[in-house]
Amino acid sequence: MVDIPQPRKAPRQERSRATVDVILEATARIFSEHGYAGTNTNLIAAKAGISIGSLYQYFKNKDALIAALHQRHAEQVQQTVEEVLARPFEPTLAGHIGALVQALLAAHLLEPDLHKMLELQFPYFDAPQSENEADQGIFKRVRALLEEWRDDIAPPNLDLATWVVLQIMESMVHAAVIEAPGFEMADIKASITSAVMGYLTYRSNTGNMYSI
Repeated sequence: MVDIPQPRKAPRQERSRATVDVILEATARIFSEHGYAGTNTNLIAAKAGISIGSLYQYFKNKDALIAALHQRHAEQVQQTVEEVLARPFEPTLAGHIGALVQALLAAHLLEPDLHKMLELQFPYFDAPQSENEADQGIFKRVRALLEEWRDDIAPPNLDLATWVVLQIMESMVHAAVIEAPGFEMADIKASITSAVMGYLTYRSNTGNMYSI
């Protein structure tokens, strides 16, 4: 198991948090423009408008910045999920799922080149869900959504159903962004929504989810 690099210190004051935000925004832009090999901490510090010493107060090297970008992405997705599910929608489960898929696609398309680099070259710097508060928050929020629509959902185990739903969404959204298959995003959104709804609402003739 890879040891995920951690920040040297966590920003506690508003000014420190602002500095870290600037550093990560600059890091995202530099990595997107130059890739990992063409990036160094001096370039990032210059882009952020801070001294290299200020950068090293929080991050010891590029790998620590990569790990921080993974965490930043997870937090962005969590915020997107919370915002989307707090809005009024068409009062159907499909309406909620479709809005969630749309939001996830939009969140991943904000920085597609950076996201592609993180997922293809440095997936091992992404903390597992069991250790990531943002991922756990996403799981709990989607689990709560399924609970709200319990009568319309076929799978009896909502914890498992939540895991499956997130796996379907994340794998298909990642493929849409990373592989750029050339289909219209509206069609991709509709297809992902249909895949999730098919899983959530399928009942076999026996009354069970599946007969194997």
